[in-house]
Amino acid sequence: MRRPLNRPSLHREPHGAYETAQHYVGDLIYGTNDGILTSFAIVAGVSGGALSATAVLIVGTANLFADGMSMGVGNYLSIRARESARERQNLPEEEANPARHGLATFLAFAVAGAIPLLPYVLPGLEFRFLLSSVLALIAQFAVGALRSLVTASRWWVSGLEMLVLGIAVAVVAYATGAGIAAMVHGGP
Repeated sequence: MRRPLNRPSLHREPHGAYETAQHYVGDLIYGTNDGILTSFAIVAGVSGGALSATAVLIVGTANLFADGMSMGVGNYLSIRARESARERQNLPEEEANPARHGLATFLAFAVAGAIPLLPYVLPGLEFRFLLSSVLALIAQFAVGALRSLVTASRWWVSGLEMLVLGIAVAVVAYATGAGIAAMVHGGP
């Protein structure tokens, strides 16, 4: 987005790793949380539907790229729209680099979203769903706790917040997969 020469800007380019993490923390949390939860929802839904490990891997991997790209593009477009609305209101620009925020969201989604899929990549592994569940829950808590490094939140509160919400999403995904499988297969 090009800023008109006369439009003031509140944007301040971050310097160093800490300022950069603070600047992009919203994008990173958004992408990471959705990456873990969406991938785990696929794992839980496919497992609840009693489909194969191959189905989990195919659908999960396709989702990493398609949904991750969609989120990154959505974040980019959202920032562009907000900045355009601010320009229309004669307000100063807040964000000069929406593409970087979109990229941060995509990368966070793709990297974190791979975590619940890891047990399905390793051949001959037993208890894949259980291991995927444990990895997803640990990752949810860890991301929440790490968020506190650049925010005013307590690490355990942030960790528990993401963990509890992640559990709620996982339960819904598994129950939905099991329920639809029961309807399709005519079971109880």
